[in-house]
Amino acid sequence: MGGVAVHYVEHGVGRPVVVLHGAGVDHREAEACFEPVFGSVAGYRRIYPDLPGMGRTAAPPSMNSAEDVLTTMLAFARAVAGGTAYLLVGHSAGGYFAQAMTARAPDEVAGLALVCPLLPGLRDVPEHRVAVGSGEIGNADFRSYFVVQTPAMLERYERYVLPGVALVDHAALERISARWELGPGASPGQVYAGYAGPTLVVAGRLDSTVGYSAAVDLLDHYPHASLAVVDDAGHALPHERSDLLRALVTEWLARVERSG
Repeated sequence: MGGVAVHYVEHGVGRPVVVLHGAGVDHREAEACFEPVFGSVAGYRRIYPDLPGMGRTAAPPSMNSAEDVLTTMLAFARAVAGGTAYLLVGHSAGGYFAQAMTARAPDEVAGLALVCPLLPGLRDVPEHRVAVGSGEIGNADFRSYFVVQTPAMLERYERYVLPGVALVDHAALERISARWELGPGASPGQVYAGYAGPTLVVAGRLDSTVGYSAAVDLLDHYPHASLAVVDDAGHALPHERSDLLRALVTEWLARVERSG
């Protein structure tokens, strides 16, 4: 894909679903959070790539902006989907790229799901607050990420998040983040235009990374979006409220199928 070999894992057969993880981890976090959802529903081929500079996908020196990442991921999705309209899911920074991919090629995306998405124009981001637990277990990164701080959540963090953290190419991410705003066609006021497919937006009310207010604004841009703002959940919502996420994604899948 533009000279970048995108590493990915996949499960199942059927309609392709591309799931993009957030920054600073790799595909294993998204896989752990979304496989329980898609694995219980027949007819979907779930594809979990490592974004450039993370996991086993290298970011060469020529890749120095979010635009370069977007170009790579658009080419990757087209290649793995093989001409079939695919479903697109993004968590955090993965949601930022998922929005832009949909804006650039709306006819290629059969449905869009954004979970705690990074968005242009973030506002009203709350202070971090622990909802469950003493706030005294795990390391500082765990405590600043999760608002549900139980032994079970710590085990998920150590099993599915930390391994990807260890593989991050920090120099590459620094280059890319220095030019993280996407250009025309994916700028505020344009990034959402042109997509009227089934959409799901899920935000954590206690998300101290991206907040929830900007996610609410998405209803003005996606005419067929369902929105859930979940209490007692933060940026790690896919871990913390997995049962609710499963229900929301299952309903979204039903809307995608009804839309053809």
